[in-house]
Amino acid sequence: MTQIRNSRERMQALAHGDKVDQIPVALWHHFPVDDQDAEKLAAATISFQQTFNFDIVKVSPSSSFCLEDWGAKDEWHGNPEGTREYQGAVIQSAQDWNKLAKLDPRKGALARQLECLKIVRDAIGSEVPIIQTIFSPLSQAKNLVGKNNLSSEMRQHPEALKFGLDIITESSIDFIEACQQMGIDGIFFAVQHASYNMLSSSEFDEFEKAYDSRLFPLINEFWLNMLHIHGTSIMAEAVADYPMQIFNWHDRDTLPNLAEGKRQFGKIVCGGLGRIESMLLGDENSIKVEIDDAVRQTQGERFVLGTGCVMMQTTPFGNIKTAVDHVRAIPVD
Repeated sequence: MTQIRNSRERMQALAHGDKVDQIPVALWHHFPVDDQDAEKLAAATISFQQTFNFDIVKVSPSSSFCLEDWGAKDEWHGNPEGTREYQGAVIQSAQDWNKLAKLDPRKGALARQLECLKIVRDAIGSEVPIIQTIFSPLSQAKNLVGKNNLSSEMRQHPEALKFGLDIITESSIDFIEACQQMGIDGIFFAVQHASYNMLSSSEFDEFEKAYDSRLFPLINEFWLNMLHIHGTSIMAEAVADYPMQIFNWHDRDTLPNLAEGKRQFGKIVCGGLGRIESMLLGDENSIKVEIDDAVRQTQGERFVLGTGCVMMQTTPFGNIKTAVDHVRAIPVD
């Protein structure tokens, strides 16, 4: 094995299927209030990384960062996940989809996020990979029309919704291109509707995958991308061909488990830790037990220790440190 000197080289080896010196670990959470300002979000992200020295820095803006310039408004109400609450819907009628115009990534909230990425990149340097969160076009559409209205919009106004998805997709492409120029390493692609609890298979193909796939050629220009499959009863077979290097899902809350997911996806898998039962409410022993089980499931290969989704705001410092220290102490062959 070639000597690995830092997290970038560790993740590059993992992505290429080579041996690594230790099992990588990547944990993340939201930074509410701070995520409304480029310098504050960057400072919080940098501090979190400097405290725990993860192998990937995931930059986590609020979900509204890509929607503010279309008029979306949200507020911080203390959600334990760190997410903000939307105040009304931008899309009030089917005709409103036609009013969406392609966004300029160098202006407004998108420019603010690019500024954050530059600060983080300059501070972190090149030794740790940085990935930016991108919400899928359908996830963005849901937040524009209101999460309780998306299903009816698909069935009552599908063509209007598709017009909106086209504009959202084009805007996302331009923003991802701008992210490339910031020198980041990859995209954390959040898909929130690959779930049988939300869509049928045909609806997923028509309204989610058809638009996601238009982003893939550009995302593929990065070397380290992570797919996040949100929720339970996930459509594992529908996203198995998504061309990201790492797959992340709520493996402690839904099928498949890590072992089956690794087989089914054929990718690096990220997970193993329950974000509530162990990381929030558990103790040192329960965290170690979960990590050891995850290592057994994956043989410690093509595996990144993480939670299935964002950690809670009140996750104890000691639990995060226990997870990092324990997995790094596990020998690799």
